[in-house]
Amino acid sequence: MFSQRIEQALTIRQEKGLSRQLNVLEGGNQPMFCQGSRQYINFSSNDYLGMATEPELIQAWKEGLDKYGAGSGASPLVTGFSRAHAELEQTLCSWLGYDRAILFNSGFSANQAVLFSLLEKGDLLVQDKLNHASLMEAGMLSPANMKRFRHNDPEHLNTQLSQPALVVTEGVFSMDGDTSPLKNIKQICDKQNSWLMVDDAHGIGVLGEEGKGSCCAEGIKPQLLIVTFGKGFGLSGAAVLCDKPTGDYLTQFARHHVYSTAMPPAQAYALKKAANMIQSQQWRRDRLAELQSAYNDTLSGLEGFVSTPTPIKPFICGDASHALSMADNLKSHGFWATAIRPPTVPNGSARIRITLTANHSPEQVKALAEAIVQFSEEHNRES
Repeated sequence: MFSQRIEQALTIRQEKGLSRQLNVLEGGNQPMFCQGSRQYINFSSNDYLGMATEPELIQAWKEGLDKYGAGSGASPLVTGFSRAHAELEQTLCSWLGYDRAILFNSGFSANQAVLFSLLEKGDLLVQDKLNHASLMEAGMLSPANMKRFRHNDPEHLNTQLSQPALVVTEGVFSMDGDTSPLKNIKQICDKQNSWLMVDDAHGIGVLGEEGKGSCCAEGIKPQLLIVTFGKGFGLSGAAVLCDKPTGDYLTQFARHHVYSTAMPPAQAYALKKAANMIQSQQWRRDRLAELQSAYNDTLSGLEGFVSTPTPIKPFICGDASHALSMADNLKSHGFWATAIRPPTVPNGSARIRITLTANHSPEQVKALAEAIVQFSEEHNRES
């Protein structure tokens, strides 16, 4: 039964041109990497601030290893919670203005832990239609009644709030690179006696004063703020920022936290260093602004171009085959930019997901943009 189901699912995915595969890359966390003997400029990394290979950060992790060893050895409530974890939590709280920061091994587990532990039967959960899969899956599996509001549409959200609810949105949406109207959403939540939870995986470090993220940029403070460490921080893991009672509650009831081995203390030590670097090194955000201008100047007005206020630059192709053709063409010119296809994005909106990082140069970005222009012009002539 299972073998037949697996074979059928794989065949259907292949026939639709939606199959995915792992690629062994040498240096995939760097602005340039190799696949076999071929070198590419990497425009698919979420390492927006260029931290993943920063020598200063690598040295901090080495210091953490010397100080704390390799692994944590246990879950946080047994013996896995060290001084390094406590200091990371305090750093996050002081920086972002919360009482507690509960640590998790991934943003996926952080999102699911919050929804599973907070929501009960009869509760109302309202999510932006384009929220991350971790949030949607958790909502569907939770005992709450889940509704969705149209993407970035506060007025539609307001019509969905038939009772006090938990409202969940992202600060920056990973496939479109757009930002949420957080100020309007927070106002609606306050009027409807509802809590707001913001997943700021793609905004933390990049937006706001000192890289405090989307909520700072919009001048709001949600009851629950999710920050992840695999993008702007250049590392991995996540934290839930909240007030003290909620933090105490999650410590007791968030099963992903209670029953998972704590992140290595050396990682927590390095994350504290990353948080301090993000706050003090404004040049990284300034570089991103410069690169975005170079990208926009070349592509603005071209069909498929989308202007965004973030380093995420989707170029809309429409059908999956067109997106794959463009990705292959860019690779032939030495640019690695991933084709994103359904079901990750809606049918008819397949795209090239381009991401800029502080380690790119304006010349590299302009060369990529010019390659996109050339392919688009050739495609239009053939059509």
